[in-house]
Amino acid sequence: MSSEVTRPDEVALRAKLAELSQEHRDLDNAIAALTESGARDQLQLTRLKKRKLQLKDEITKINDRLLPDIIA
Repeated sequence: MSSEVTRPDEVALRAKLAELSQEHRDLDNAIAALTESGARDQLQLTRLKKRKLQLKDEITKINDRLLPDIIA
């Protein structure tokens, strides 16, 4: 399997990256709002944080595909 990303793949990956990054920011805001409101719904807070971590992992994987390590 080639690690090189073709132009159409890059465009698709960058679009997906933008979508995931926006969802990550939205979750960050939702978590902050839930925390600041004093709501004690720990289950909801835990679910939001877990989803945020999943998004972070997906974002990292896409970034790694777009910017592969350069071995010097």
